[in-house]
Amino acid sequence: MKCSKCEQTAVFESKPTGSSLCKFHFVESVERRFKQEIRRQVHFNNGNTTIGVAISGGKDSSVLLYLLWKTMKKKKNVVLKAFTIDEGIEGYRSEGLKTAERLCNKLGISHEVITFSGSFNTEMDQVVRSGNLQGSPCAYCGPMRRDLMNRMSEEFNADYVALGINLDDYSQSIMMNVLRGDYEKMLRMAPHKNRIKGLVPRIIPLRKIYEKEVKLYAILEGIEHDMGWCPYAMEAQRNKVRSLLNSIEENSPGTKLAIEGFLEKLQKHDIKQEEITLTEKCLICGNPSNGPYCQSCIRNGKAKKNKLST
Repeated sequence: MKCSKCEQTAVFESKPTGSSLCKFHFVESVERRFKQEIRRQVHFNNGNTTIGVAISGGKDSSVLLYLLWKTMKKKKNVVLKAFTIDEGIEGYRSEGLKTAERLCNKLGISHEVITFSGSFNTEMDQVVRSGNLQGSPCAYCGPMRRDLMNRMSEEFNADYVALGINLDDYSQSIMMNVLRGDYEKMLRMAPHKNRIKGLVPRIIPLRKIYEKEVKLYAILEGIEHDMGWCPYAMEAQRNKVRSLLNSIEENSPGTKLAIEGFLEKLQKHDIKQEEITLTEKCLICGNPSNGPYCQSCIRNGKAKKNKLST
């Protein structure tokens, strides 16, 4: 199979576009789409622009950090600062953490680690073993991870925090909000255009790049990444949505891109994203929330302790 743009042997076939690409043109395609999203999502300041990068050591966040470095390395007014969240999952996070540290050292990017144990006085293994879960472990881990992402980004005085969310992840999240009927949460999804007090805007430059493209890019560019899988992820509702969308995509290539484009149009034309905000402040941590307590404080037990003490 030949590349659609030259006579070289193709390494990738894109079903949505019907094209085949050699290594050079595949890498060029991924980087072009990434740069387009950077231009759409990031407004560079006249002075320095600091971007915090959440890196787990997996393929998506490792490719994200590498592409940000490759795109920004000649921009003297852009600073990248990476961090890893250690949730306290035995046999899982440790390898990813080592991989993240090696990549950051290779690229010359500062790297810090923040832990559940140090921030919440608990770890995900303890939360799961407690037997008090109401829902999947991901329902607890997610809000606490987002809390620490924001906390680290504020500590960095970052203008943005970049997340390694690919097209597959993004389309799944959109559909999960649709299935829950959570219209406002869907409209609040990243990328964020404006800064809400207490929250650092999130950017997702990989949102138009398929997961398999991210994986292939990592292989072709020699980007080391951890291939571990969270032992608690199998219980998440996301798995059912992933399976459903993969099946539809197989029969109707481009479905995931269409779902992403649908939300993009909604956010642009239906209602202004900045009007759908978190209107209250958490009584415990002070972060923006939809009620008296944010989801992080609810999930880590601080809200329950506060209610009992009052």
